[in-house]
Amino acid sequence: MSADGQGRSHWFDDEAGPVVRPYAMTRGRTSSQGQHRLDLIAVVVTEPHADDPEGDHMLSPEHVDIVELCRDVPQSVAELAAELDLPIGVVRVLVGDLVDSEFVHVNRPVPPAELPDESILRDVINGLRAL
Repeated sequence: MSADGQGRSHWFDDEAGPVVRPYAMTRGRTSSQGQHRLDLIAVVVTEPHADDPEGDHMLSPEHVDIVELCRDVPQSVAELAAELDLPIGVVRVLVGDLVDSEFVHVNRPVPPAELPDESILRDVINGLRAL
């Protein structure tokens, strides 16, 4: 007998509707070609020449949603995942596809090692105050 006590297997939620597995959206890929792993705070911006993503039959509805979401307001990878209700890994692959297709570009955050030292900034501020 199954967990629901009625002798039938009930492994899904009737109200959820059809479910598309994340690997189906990415065609089984866990990374995109030529892309490094995108940080959660990397900002995705739609390219100005990306007029009609729906006209490209190679793009999935999720690809089109990402282009449209980033058209007016740039979005971080984490924001896109939350807005689309998709796993981060899937969003990274989809964004990588869009970068390859030149629909979007990604502004990556500055690595901490490349940021100026705090003591140097304090010295500059103190020097400016002394003027």
